[in-house]
Amino acid sequence: MDTLGIVETISIAAGVRIADAMMKAADVELVRAASICSGRYLIFVTGERAAVAASVQAAENDGSRIKGSFVISSLSPEVAAVLKKPVVLENVRAIGVIECRTVSSGVVAADAAVKRSGVELARFVSGQGINGKSYFVMSGDVAAVQEAAEAASSSLGNNLVEAVVIPGPDASVVKALVRGTR
Repeated sequence: MDTLGIVETISIAAGVRIADAMMKAADVELVRAASICSGRYLIFVTGERAAVAASVQAAENDGSRIKGSFVISSLSPEVAAVLKKPVVLENVRAIGVIECRTVSSGVVAADAAVKRSGVELARFVSGQGINGKSYFVMSGDVAAVQEAAEAASSSLGNNLVEAVVIPGPDASVVKALVRGTR
């Protein structure tokens, strides 16, 4: 997954129509197309950059209200991995939790965070059960987590709900955030 296209709609029905239009517009692979909280619909596509850009452009040209749309080239492997499943953390020195107003902006912020600093992305929670918001958890040394949190906050702008960095977090808090962590 090198280039990722993300579209988040405010209507489930329109989202299904848009997903279909995106697939017909370019040679892309549909990674995810599903409803999330608050009646939103989330679409992830991958493929060659030009194809992904054309697919996302088709969504933007649909005429429906879109909550967010992005094309991320050179998607970090950490983000690609954590979108599939949480990563178990070991030797946690600090954690950062970044809460975002939308899922689409959260993916972009997580990518910016890991590209800026040497952090490990452990979990990405997308919209379900949290009113359509998203958040992600990252770990590393305090300075790296702080730098990554600043990069994420900067990329989010008004889509930032809150960014928290916790030096030396209690093990039970880390375990509660990232299942499988001991």
